[in-house]
Amino acid sequence: MNALGKFSHTQRILIEEELTSAIRELNAPETLKESMLYSINAGGKRIRPLLLLAVMETFGGETEKGLKTAAALEMIHTYSLIHDDLPSMDDDDLRRGLPTNHKVYGEAVAILAGDALLTKSFELVADSSIDPQSKVSIISMLSSASGAEGMVGGQIADIEGENKPLSLEELESVHRRKTGRLLEFAATAGGLLSGLGQNELNQLRQFAEHIGLAFQIRDDILDVEGKVEEIGKPVGSDEGRQKSTYPAILGMDQAKEKLAYHLAEARGLLYDLHEEPVLLLELSDLIGSRKN
Repeated sequence: MNALGKFSHTQRILIEEELTSAIRELNAPETLKESMLYSINAGGKRIRPLLLLAVMETFGGETEKGLKTAAALEMIHTYSLIHDDLPSMDDDDLRRGLPTNHKVYGEAVAILAGDALLTKSFELVADSSIDPQSKVSIISMLSSASGAEGMVGGQIADIEGENKPLSLEELESVHRRKTGRLLEFAATAGGLLSGLGQNELNQLRQFAEHIGLAFQIRDDILDVEGKVEEIGKPVGSDEGRQKSTYPAILGMDQAKEKLAYHLAEARGLLYDLHEEPVLLLELSDLIGSRKN
């Protein structure tokens, strides 16, 4: 098992425990909690919270102090997937090989489960043991990354980009917000909680920007070349919605070259920051070769 495998095995258990206990302890209707847990426990590699904790491990932070922030980040990611799958948005029947939340619990409960995950995420950060100044910074950063200027704004741009051709620059702008901003939050929040300075935080943000674009390019490639059992959703769904993608704009060969470019740039930034950033290098490789 490589360094990331050992690290992620331990941290994933802690992340899962944090997520599950936070939801189970809610004084809320059981149907709502079941719906929240259904999507939280539906699988996935937990790349965003692992990135946050891997940054802390790499730069000497106390990873246990980042657990609630990591869990909050995963809650926001999960809420966005529940809402993305709704008939009014992507209208997907499968997520990670399982029926989507609204297919099991109905649209109303799915919407409310997403709302509950979003709001609970900020409560988790507020209740964490980090110092008050860092707590305020983390909440501000997370709000910006997930809101109108970040993920939600990227989702709107993605919807508006359907059924019309986008330039490469326009496509990258969509994904820097929709996918990249939460990854940037993960990296910079991990750095902030490890006591890094502004220059180092800026480099971590650039690193995460590159892996965010690599993540999306790989996703576009899998939508063409993957298999349902590997990616957990129908193949060709982007083409069916007439979405602009990296293979559609660049061709498959150049899309793969672009993927390699962003991964190489990410690695270069890591070596500028740390002599042996083993965990983060392996996490970058995981994103570049991921199946789901």
